[in-house]
Amino acid sequence: MSGLDDIDDSAAPLIEHLAELRNRLIHSVVAFIIGMVICFTVATPIFNFLTAPLCQVLAERGQDCDLIFISPQEGFFVAIKVSLLGGLILSFPYIALQMWRFVAPGLYKSEKGAFLPFIVASPFMFVLGAAFAFYVVTPLAYDFFLGFQQFGTKGEAVREGAAPLSVVFQGSAQEYLNLTIKFIVAFGLCFQLPVLLTLMGKAGLVSASGLGSVRKYAVVAILVLAALVTPPDVITQVILFTVVYGLYEVSILLVRRVETRREAKLRAEGLWFEDDEAEADLAAGIDTDSGRDETR
Repeated sequence: MSGLDDIDDSAAPLIEHLAELRNRLIHSVVAFIIGMVICFTVATPIFNFLTAPLCQVLAERGQDCDLIFISPQEGFFVAIKVSLLGGLILSFPYIALQMWRFVAPGLYKSEKGAFLPFIVASPFMFVLGAAFAFYVVTPLAYDFFLGFQQFGTKGEAVREGAAPLSVVFQGSAQEYLNLTIKFIVAFGLCFQLPVLLTLMGKAGLVSASGLGSVRKYAVVAILVLAALVTPPDVITQVILFTVVYGLYEVSILLVRRVETRREAKLRAEGLWFEDDEAEADLAAGIDTDSGRDETR
């Protein structure tokens, strides 16, 4: 009977955690839906705001900023996509709060103090990356793309005996929105690199020396990433590579700072040398425990 009682006791906390997780997820989904509904009611002003980079480039070229729907349902799907993006941005603070309230009870006070700054830094870095993409990268990309337009003149048509040929931009609203969202999300996620690597350094999963030793592999990985998440134009790819590689170097500095603080703390507690020797033995493949047993 005692064995069954132990199983029941261990199962009860698991059920409680699953129930709490379900409640947190339900609250998060409801918050996302509310944010989506709010953004759906103002989808047109949000979309007009998102077209600012394109309209700026077209205005500089003396063209009207006109986008078209190429299918009857395109306007509805544009509003849905705008609502999805806006709803996620509006509800993210509340979703992050729900995640934190679920995880925090299982953390020690010191762990809470170490983990909380990363929860705050993550949305800040995403917004910073999204703003960089929207105000810097997107105008440059559209200026590059629209440079391939062709404007025919009557003089040329008369000389060649043909009608003037003009190949000008007449974009789809949905295609423009898809490309703009791709820029925003890609740069927002790439700006999470310092947060992720610093958190891994805090947990001891990576080191500054280790990140520095694989720098050449990181360059190749960043080049592949830039080719995958950006349109096939050199300007955007170079910008993304430069930014992400700079963030990688910043991550190395942040991880080194974390290691310096950890070393100072261990030295103050008189544990640094013991920890340093254990890491050296582990790196050399020496089983210290078995060595002690043989000595005994």
